Amino acid sequence: MAQNMHLNLGKPEELTAVGRALSVPIRAQILSIISKQQLSIADIARELKIPASSCAAHIRALQEADLVRVEQIPGTRGSIKVCMRNVDRIDIRLVEPEEHVDDVLKIEMPVGAYTNVKVHEPCGLADEYGIISMDDREENFYLPEHIHAQILWTSKGYIEYSFPNQIFSLPFKANINRVYVSAEICSEAPGFNPEWKSDITLWINDTECGTWVCGGDYGERKGLNNPDYWTSGRTQYGELVNFEITREGTYINNRKNGDVTVDDLKLMDSHKITVRFGNKEDAKHVGGFNLFGRKFGDYAQDIIMGIGYQYAGSGKNGA
Repeated sequence: MAQNMHLNLGKPEELTAVGRALSVPIRAQILSIISKQQLSIADIARELKIPASSCAAHIRALQEADLVRVEQIPGTRGSIKVCMRNVDRIDIRLVEPEEHVDDVLKIEMPVGAYTNVKVHEPCGLADEYGIISMDDREENFYLPEHIHAQILWTSKGYIEYSFPNQIFSLPFKANINRVYVSAEICSEAPGFNPEWKSDITLWINDTECGTWVCGGDYGERKGLNNPDYWTSGRTQYGELVNFEITREGTYINNRKNGDVTVDDLKLMDSHKITVRFGNKEDAKHVGGFNLFGRKFGDYAQDIIMGIGYQYAGSGKNGA
Protein backbone atom coordinates (compact mmCIF):
# COMPACT_ATOMS: atom_id res chain seq x y z
CA MET A 1 0.00 0.00 0.00
CA ALA A 2 1.31 3.43 -0.92
CA GLN A 3 1.88 5.93 1.84
CA ASN A 4 2.97 9.44 2.70
CA MET A 5 6.63 10.06 3.48
CA HIS A 6 7.44 12.70 6.12
CA LEU A 7 10.96 14.10 6.22
CA ASN A 8 12.66 16.74 8.34
CA LEU A 9 16.17 17.79 9.33
CA GLY A 10 16.07 15.23 12.11
CA LYS A 11 16.22 12.49 9.44
CA PRO A 12 19.34 13.52 7.44
CA GLU A 13 20.03 10.08 5.92
CA GLU A 14 16.49 9.66 4.62
CA LEU A 15 16.38 13.25 3.42
CA THR A 16 19.61 13.00 1.43
CA ALA A 17 18.65 9.59 0.02
CA VAL A 18 15.46 11.05 -1.42
CA GLY A 19 17.42 14.04 -2.75
CA ARG A 20 19.89 11.75 -4.52
CA ALA A 21 17.12 9.57 -5.91
CA LEU A 22 15.26 12.51 -7.42
CA SER A 23 18.36 14.32 -8.70
CA VAL A 24 18.18 12.51 -12.06
CA PRO A 25 15.21 13.59 -14.24
CA ILE A 26 14.66 10.15 -15.79
CA ARG A 27 13.84 8.76 -12.32
CA ALA A 28 10.91 11.16 -12.10
CA GLN A 29 9.75 9.69 -15.43
CA ILE A 30 10.00 6.20 -13.94
CA LEU A 31 7.83 7.24 -10.99
CA SER A 32 5.31 8.71 -13.39
CA ILE A 33 5.15 5.52 -15.46
CA ILE A 34 4.67 3.16 -12.52
CA SER A 35 2.12 5.45 -10.88
CA LYS A 36 -0.34 4.19 -13.50
CA GLN A 37 0.59 0.49 -13.61
CA GLN A 38 3.00 -2.10 -12.25
CA LEU A 39 5.77 -2.89 -14.75
CA SER A 40 8.91 -4.98 -14.94
CA ILE A 41 12.31 -3.35 -15.34
CA ALA A 42 12.39 -4.59 -18.94
CA ASP A 43 8.99 -2.98 -19.66
CA ILE A 44 10.10 0.32 -18.12
CA ALA A 45 13.34 0.26 -20.11
CA ARG A 46 11.39 -0.27 -23.36
CA GLU A 47 9.00 2.56 -22.46
CA LEU A 48 11.91 4.94 -21.85
CA LYS A 49 14.07 3.55 -24.69
CA ILE A 50 17.07 3.00 -22.41
CA PRO A 51 19.19 -0.12 -21.70
CA ALA A 52 17.74 -2.48 -19.10
CA SER A 53 20.97 -2.24 -17.07
CA SER A 54 20.63 1.53 -16.81
CA CYS A 55 16.98 1.21 -15.86
CA ALA A 56 17.88 -1.30 -13.12
CA ALA A 57 20.42 1.17 -11.67
CA HIS A 58 17.79 3.91 -11.54
CA ILE A 59 15.31 1.56 -9.88
CA ARG A 60 17.91 0.64 -7.20
CA ALA A 61 18.40 4.34 -6.38
CA LEU A 62 14.65 4.78 -6.01
CA GLN A 63 14.46 1.65 -3.85
CA GLU A 64 17.22 2.92 -1.55
CA ALA A 65 15.14 6.05 -0.97
CA ASP A 66 12.07 3.88 -0.29
CA LEU A 67 10.22 5.48 -3.19
CA VAL A 68 9.79 2.27 -5.16
CA ARG A 69 9.45 -1.37 -4.21
CA VAL A 70 10.03 -4.45 -6.33
CA GLU A 71 7.91 -7.56 -5.82
CA GLN A 72 7.70 -10.99 -7.44
CA ILE A 73 4.33 -11.92 -8.92
CA PRO A 74 3.25 -15.03 -10.83
CA GLY A 75 3.72 -14.84 -14.60
CA THR A 76 2.93 -17.06 -17.58
CA ARG A 77 6.40 -18.64 -17.33
CA GLY A 78 7.21 -18.65 -13.64
CA SER A 79 7.38 -15.46 -11.60
CA ILE A 80 8.44 -11.99 -12.70
CA LYS A 81 9.66 -8.94 -10.77
CA VAL A 82 7.55 -5.82 -11.08
CA CYS A 83 8.16 -2.29 -9.86
CA MET A 84 5.50 -0.31 -8.03
CA ARG A 85 5.22 3.07 -6.40
CA ASN A 86 5.76 3.00 -2.64
CA VAL A 87 4.97 6.63 -1.79
CA ASP A 88 2.08 8.87 -2.82
CA ARG A 89 3.38 12.07 -1.30
CA ILE A 90 6.56 13.48 0.23
CA ASP A 91 6.32 16.16 2.93
CA ILE A 92 9.62 17.86 3.76
CA ARG A 93 9.90 20.05 6.84
CA LEU A 94 13.12 22.09 6.84
CA VAL A 95 12.79 22.90 10.53
CA GLU A 96 13.63 20.14 12.95
CA PRO A 97 10.98 19.84 15.69
CA GLU A 98 12.29 20.73 19.14
CA GLU A 99 11.57 18.69 22.21
CA HIS A 100 10.03 20.42 25.24
CA VAL A 101 8.67 23.24 23.06
CA ASP A 102 4.89 23.67 23.02
CA ASP A 103 3.10 23.93 19.70
CA VAL A 104 -0.62 24.09 18.93
CA LEU A 105 -2.87 22.62 16.27
CA LYS A 106 -5.94 24.82 15.96
CA ILE A 107 -9.14 24.52 13.97
CA GLU A 108 -12.19 26.80 13.83
CA MET A 109 -15.51 25.02 13.35
CA PRO A 110 -18.54 26.91 11.97
CA VAL A 111 -21.40 27.02 14.45
CA GLY A 112 -23.72 25.41 11.91
CA ALA A 113 -21.40 22.45 11.22
CA TYR A 114 -22.69 20.33 14.10
CA THR A 115 -22.99 16.56 13.76
CA ASN A 116 -25.45 15.77 16.56
CA VAL A 117 -28.14 17.83 18.24
CA LYS A 118 -30.99 17.63 20.77
CA VAL A 119 -33.05 20.80 21.16
CA HIS A 120 -36.27 21.99 22.83
CA GLU A 121 -38.53 24.98 22.29
CA PRO A 122 -37.80 27.83 22.25
CA CYS A 123 -35.13 26.97 19.71
CA GLY A 124 -33.94 28.05 16.32
CA LEU A 125 -31.04 29.02 14.11
CA ALA A 126 -30.21 31.84 11.76
CA ASP A 127 -27.58 32.81 9.24
CA GLU A 128 -26.38 36.29 8.27
CA TYR A 129 -29.41 36.78 5.99
CA GLY A 130 -32.32 35.61 8.13
CA ILE A 131 -33.93 32.96 10.32
CA ILE A 132 -33.48 29.47 8.84
CA SER A 133 -37.08 28.45 8.12
CA MET A 134 -38.85 29.52 11.36
CA ASP A 135 -38.43 29.64 15.13
CA ASP A 136 -39.26 26.82 17.53
CA ARG A 137 -39.17 23.88 15.08
CA GLU A 138 -36.77 21.11 16.02
CA GLU A 139 -36.85 19.64 12.51
CA ASN A 140 -35.25 22.79 11.13
CA PHE A 141 -31.98 21.81 12.80
CA TYR A 142 -31.79 18.98 10.23
CA LEU A 143 -32.31 21.13 7.15
CA PRO A 144 -29.30 21.21 4.80
CA GLU A 145 -29.14 24.97 5.37
CA HIS A 146 -28.12 24.44 9.00
CA ILE A 147 -24.48 24.34 7.86
CA HIS A 148 -24.69 28.11 7.21
CA ALA A 149 -26.02 29.02 10.68
CA GLN A 150 -24.24 31.87 12.46
CA ILE A 151 -26.28 31.64 15.67
CA LEU A 152 -28.34 28.85 17.22
CA TRP A 153 -30.32 28.58 20.41
CA THR A 154 -32.29 26.08 22.50
CA SER A 155 -33.96 26.14 25.92
CA LYS A 156 -32.17 22.89 26.88
CA GLY A 157 -30.43 19.92 25.29
CA TYR A 158 -27.06 19.82 23.55
CA ILE A 159 -25.16 20.50 20.35
CA GLU A 160 -22.18 18.37 19.28
CA TYR A 161 -19.34 18.88 16.80
CA SER A 162 -16.84 16.42 15.31
CA PHE A 163 -13.36 17.89 14.98
CA PRO A 164 -10.56 16.16 13.04
CA ASN A 165 -7.82 14.80 15.29
CA GLN A 166 -4.93 16.49 13.52
CA ILE A 167 -2.35 14.89 15.81
CA PHE A 168 -2.48 11.89 13.46
CA SER A 169 -1.37 14.16 10.58
CA LEU A 170 1.88 15.18 12.25
CA PRO A 171 5.02 13.67 10.65
CA PHE A 172 6.38 12.74 14.07
CA LYS A 173 5.23 11.34 17.38
CA ALA A 174 3.77 13.96 19.74
CA ASN A 175 2.77 14.15 23.38
CA ILE A 176 -0.52 15.98 23.96
CA ASN A 177 -0.35 18.40 26.87
CA ARG A 178 -3.66 20.20 26.66
CA VAL A 179 -6.87 20.73 24.73
CA TYR A 180 -8.80 23.97 24.72
CA VAL A 181 -12.21 24.97 23.38
CA SER A 182 -13.29 28.59 22.93
CA ALA A 183 -16.79 29.80 22.06
CA GLU A 184 -19.11 32.77 22.55
CA ILE A 185 -22.07 31.56 24.62
CA CYS A 186 -24.96 32.82 26.72
CA SER A 187 -28.19 31.46 28.23
CA GLU A 188 -31.47 31.21 26.30
CA ALA A 189 -34.60 32.84 27.72
CA PRO A 190 -37.82 33.82 25.91
CA GLY A 191 -36.85 37.11 24.25
CA PHE A 192 -33.88 37.88 26.48
CA ASN A 193 -33.26 38.10 30.21
CA PRO A 194 -29.88 39.21 31.63
CA GLU A 195 -30.69 37.45 34.95
CA TRP A 196 -31.45 34.04 33.36
CA LYS A 197 -28.78 31.64 34.64
CA SER A 198 -27.74 28.48 32.85
CA ASP A 199 -25.27 25.72 33.76
CA ILE A 200 -23.54 24.99 30.45
CA THR A 201 -21.38 21.88 30.39
CA LEU A 202 -18.63 20.85 27.99
CA TRP A 203 -18.02 17.22 27.07
CA ILE A 204 -15.06 16.02 24.99
CA ASN A 205 -15.20 12.47 23.64
CA ASP A 206 -18.21 11.84 25.91
CA THR A 207 -16.17 12.80 28.98
CA GLU A 208 -17.72 15.54 31.11
CA CYS A 209 -15.02 18.18 31.46
CA GLY A 210 -16.56 21.10 33.34
CA THR A 211 -19.56 23.38 33.77
CA TRP A 212 -19.68 27.14 33.31
CA VAL A 213 -22.51 29.10 34.93
CA CYS A 214 -23.73 31.80 32.56
CA GLY A 215 -25.32 34.80 34.23
CA GLY A 216 -27.99 35.51 31.63
CA ASP A 217 -29.31 35.88 28.13
CA TYR A 218 -27.98 39.24 26.92
CA GLY A 219 -30.02 41.48 24.65
CA GLU A 220 -30.03 44.98 26.09
CA ARG A 221 -27.84 46.27 23.24
CA LYS A 222 -27.03 45.15 19.71
CA GLY A 223 -24.21 42.65 19.27
CA LEU A 224 -21.16 44.14 17.60
CA ASN A 225 -21.23 41.71 14.65
CA ASN A 226 -24.97 41.18 14.25
CA PRO A 227 -26.52 41.70 10.79
CA ASP A 228 -28.88 44.62 10.29
CA TYR A 229 -32.02 42.46 10.11
CA TRP A 230 -31.47 41.12 13.65
CA THR A 231 -33.92 43.27 15.60
CA SER A 232 -33.94 44.31 19.25
CA GLY A 233 -35.88 42.13 21.68
CA ARG A 234 -33.75 39.10 20.80
CA THR A 235 -30.53 37.67 22.20
CA GLN A 236 -27.70 39.89 20.97
CA TYR A 237 -24.35 38.72 22.34
CA GLY A 238 -22.66 36.31 24.73
CA GLU A 239 -19.51 35.86 26.75
CA LEU A 240 -16.31 34.41 25.35
CA VAL A 241 -15.72 31.20 27.32
CA ASN A 242 -12.43 29.30 27.28
CA PHE A 243 -12.36 25.70 28.48
CA GLU A 244 -8.90 24.18 28.88
CA ILE A 245 -8.10 20.58 29.84
CA THR A 246 -4.48 20.05 30.87
CA ARG A 247 -2.45 17.40 32.65
CA GLU A 248 -3.38 19.06 35.93
CA GLY A 249 -7.15 19.37 35.43
CA THR A 250 -9.88 21.42 33.77
CA TYR A 251 -9.87 25.22 33.73
CA ILE A 252 -12.62 27.60 32.66
CA ASN A 253 -11.47 31.14 31.90
CA ASN A 254 -8.18 30.33 33.68
CA ARG A 255 -9.85 29.16 36.91
CA LYS A 256 -9.69 25.49 37.89
CA ASN A 257 -13.08 23.85 37.52
CA GLY A 258 -12.43 20.11 37.82
CA ASP A 259 -9.96 17.26 37.91
CA VAL A 260 -10.49 15.79 34.42
CA THR A 261 -7.11 15.69 32.66
CA VAL A 262 -6.13 15.49 29.02
CA ASP A 263 -5.27 11.80 29.51
CA ASP A 264 -8.89 11.12 30.49
CA LEU A 265 -10.06 12.24 27.04
CA LYS A 266 -8.46 9.25 25.25
CA LEU A 267 -7.61 11.44 22.28
CA MET A 268 -5.50 8.84 20.50
CA ASP A 269 -8.37 6.34 20.35
CA SER A 270 -9.97 8.01 17.33
CA HIS A 271 -9.26 10.22 14.34
CA LYS A 272 -12.09 12.53 15.40
CA ILE A 273 -12.68 14.49 18.59
CA THR A 274 -16.27 15.17 19.65
CA VAL A 275 -17.04 18.44 21.40
CA ARG A 276 -20.47 18.85 23.02
CA PHE A 277 -22.09 21.85 24.71
CA GLY A 278 -25.29 21.41 26.69
CA ASN A 279 -27.35 21.41 29.86
CA LYS A 280 -27.24 18.33 32.06
CA GLU A 281 -30.75 17.13 32.86
CA ASP A 282 -30.06 17.41 36.60
CA ALA A 283 -28.34 20.80 36.40
CA LYS A 284 -29.33 23.42 38.98
CA HIS A 285 -29.93 26.00 36.24
CA VAL A 286 -31.30 24.47 33.04
CA GLY A 287 -31.36 27.77 31.19
CA GLY A 288 -30.52 26.67 27.67
CA PHE A 289 -27.84 28.30 25.57
CA ASN A 290 -27.02 30.40 22.52
CA LEU A 291 -23.92 29.70 20.43
CA PHE A 292 -22.59 32.55 18.29
CA GLY A 293 -20.63 32.36 15.04
CA ARG A 294 -18.23 34.96 13.69
CA LYS A 295 -21.03 37.06 12.13
CA PHE A 296 -23.08 37.32 15.32
CA GLY A 297 -22.44 38.50 18.85
CA ASP A 298 -19.40 40.44 20.03
CA TYR A 299 -16.56 38.12 19.01
CA ALA A 300 -15.71 37.48 15.35
CA GLN A 301 -14.96 33.78 15.75
CA ASP A 302 -16.65 30.41 15.43
CA ILE A 303 -15.96 27.50 17.79
CA ILE A 304 -12.23 27.02 18.20
CA MET A 305 -10.53 23.85 19.37
CA GLY A 306 -6.78 23.68 19.90
CA ILE A 307 -4.47 20.82 20.81
CA GLY A 308 -1.23 21.69 22.57
CA TYR A 309 1.56 19.19 22.02
CA GLN A 310 5.30 18.61 22.19
CA TYR A 311 7.59 16.74 19.82
CA ALA A 312 8.27 13.26 21.16
CA GLY A 313 10.38 11.58 18.48
CA SER A 314 10.13 10.29 14.94
CA GLY A 315 7.77 7.38 15.59
CA LYS A 316 4.20 7.25 14.34
CA ASN A 317 1.41 8.77 16.43
CA GLY A 318 -0.93 6.28 17.92
CA ALA A 319 1.57 3.41 17.55
